[in-house]
Amino acid sequence: MAHHPEIGDALADAADLDALIHEFARQVRDSDGHLYKVRALGRQRSDRTWIGWLEFSPRGSGGIVRRTRRETTQPSRDALRYWASGLQATYLEGALVRALQVANDERARRR
Repeated sequence: MAHHPEIGDALADAADLDALIHEFARQVRDSDGHLYKVRALGRQRSDRTWIGWLEFSPRGSGGIVRRTRRETTQPSRDALRYWASGLQATYLEGALVRALQVANDERARRR
């Protein structure tokens, strides 16, 4: 089982693997102009609720996949899918900023 400390301790008790919930047709750019493909992922927790986060994969060669921390908790996988399907461009752009900040925070902690 993959462990994602940036998403939270709730994953430690989960038995299921990360699930692809939604792939967005729209790509987003960071402040340096790099383009990212966006996917919503989720995982069922031990209490049967689902947590969701966003994953940003750089387009082109190289680059590092970035993830947000938990963005939502929903009562079911269908509810998580519904949440993801309603996300607009502005939300995705803000989530990319948050995902990049997670990476910066982790680098700072390792120093």
